Amino acid sequence: MIFHVLTIFPDFFAGPFAYGVVKRAHDAGLLDIRIHNLRDWTSDRHKTVDDRPFGGEEGMVLKCEPIFSAVETIWPEKQPGRKVVLLSAQGRLFDQGAAKRLSAESELLLICGRYEGVDERVAEHLADEELSIGNFVLSGGELAAAVVIDTVARLIPGVLGNEASSEFESFSETGHGEGLLDCPHWTRPAEFRGWKVPEVLLNGNHAEIRRFRQASARDKTARLRPDLLTE
Repeated sequence: MIFHVLTIFPDFFAGPFAYGVVKRAHDAGLLDIRIHNLRDWTSDRHKTVDDRPFGGEEGMVLKCEPIFSAVETIWPEKQPGRKVVLLSAQGRLFDQGAAKRLSAESELLLICGRYEGVDERVAEHLADEELSIGNFVLSGGELAAAVVIDTVARLIPGVLGNEASSEFESFSETGHGEGLLDCPHWTRPAEFRGWKVPEVLLNGNHAEIRRFRQASARDKTARLRPDLLTE
C-alpha cells in the first residue's frame, strides 16, 4: 500500500515513521510512505501557500491552487483504489471502521490542513472524504496523518506478523466482538504488592479464559466507554 502525505512541514514525518510497526512494514516492502512538500507547487518566490479568508475572519487559509496542482501531479489520473483524504477538524470522525475501509485501498493521499483551514473547494471538488481524528482542534493535519497511517497500516495483511493480533484489539468487530474495548491484560509477576492476577488466567482452561476475557472486555467498556455498548 502506498501513502502519500501533502504537507508544508515534510520534516515532521522523519520521526513518527522511523520506529515500530510502520518502520518494519516499510522495510519489508509492505507499505510505502511518500512525503510531498506543498510549497513545491507554488509559483511565487515566497512559496506562498496561504492567504487571508474572504469575509474578514481571523487567521489564514490554505489556498486551493497549490493543493489541486499537487494532487493532479501526483495522480494525473484518478484510478480505482486511490483515495484523496482531507484531514481537518470539520471532517467525519475517523474510527476503526474507517481505518478498515481505507486499508482496502491501494493508495491514499492525505492532505494536511493547517492554519484556520483549507479553501472549501478542496473538500468539495478534490477530496473523496474529509476526516477528523477527534472532537478537538490541532495546529495542523500532520499529527492526524501520522495517526491515520499508523492505524491503517496495522490492518494491512502481513504488517503485524500475527494476523490474529488485530482481531482482539479495542474496537475490533471480531475477537471479543461488538466493537468493544480490548479486555484487560496482565503479565508476570503473578502477584505484585499484594495485587494478584485473576486466577482464571492461570488455570490453563482456554474456554474459561475466553469467557473471562469476553466478560471483562464488556465490563471495561461499560465503565470507560458506555457509548460503545449496543445494549
